[in-house]
Amino acid sequence: MMAKCDICGKGVSFGIKVSHSHRRSNRMFKPNVQRVKAVVNGSAKKIYACTRCLRSNKVTRSATQ
Repeated sequence: MMAKCDICGKGVSFGIKVSHSHRRSNRMFKPNVQRVKAVVNGSAKKIYACTRCLRSNKVTRSATQ
């Protein structure tokens, strides 16, 4: 599954992991993306939405879950 929100487009971002001895290596930050049944253009459809969009009511959930 690709970690990308269908609503806001939030995806993975990259940073640097720093250990206690200060050795640095690359790492990924993935958004909390969940597959939900939502109303899109008047019909129920399964989409990937991040929890920030779900919490701020940008996604209208379908009644038949």
